[in-house]
Amino acid sequence: MRDERRADGPPGPIQFGISVRMTSNLKKHILRLPEDLWKPYRKDADIESDCADVLNYWPEEEARPEGAGPLRYIAIRIRKRQGELFADGSEAKYFAVASNQWEWDRVRLLEWQREKAGTVEALHAVLKNDLAAGVMPCGRWGANAAWLRWAVRTHNVLTALKRLALPEPWLRAHPKRMRFQIFCSPGKLVAHARQMLLRVKRLPEQLAEWIAALRLLPIARRL
Repeated sequence: MRDERRADGPPGPIQFGISVRMTSNLKKHILRLPEDLWKPYRKDADIESDCADVLNYWPEEEARPEGAGPLRYIAIRIRKRQGELFADGSEAKYFAVASNQWEWDRVRLLEWQREKAGTVEALHAVLKNDLAAGVMPCGRWGANAAWLRWAVRTHNVLTALKRLALPEPWLRAHPKRMRFQIFCSPGKLVAHARQMLLRVKRLPEQLAEWIAALRLLPIARRL
């Protein structure tokens, strides 16, 4: 992808972001980074992640095509909250991503790189545990294939909904969370003043979020 004059593909630049192997030399460079270079990346229930550009790192084993510029290396540091240690006794875990994209900020680049579903294993886990693709309905190949296709289509529709209409915090939401917080919402039909009203038991902030999402969906704009 770095060779813009590639013989076996279309010419021109191709942007990419690839997870790289954590070599001892790369980890040495990451550990030398000053603390003020680390920027908050993600926060979960029990861990928090930071990211930083790895400065002045040029791997000796890098095979660079003629005319290609250097790669950009971004380090990810994962630590447990309250100073807890991981199972192996380490205070932090480190990962790295290499890219030829230099214009975006670090967080945007990492989010874009992880839009490939994070990892294939994570996608499989969602399909199997959240969308019923882990247990086939019968012993017929055709029926099982249709079952799996609908599970994948459901995943794609939910992903499109999160990216097109829902706010940024929903991008990493699993189908189970969306089911209980959006789709399966308690409500009551009420007839009042010759009108049929739907009373939904949700917070006003949640209802405003749903209305904004509906306005962003193409199918809602055509109705």
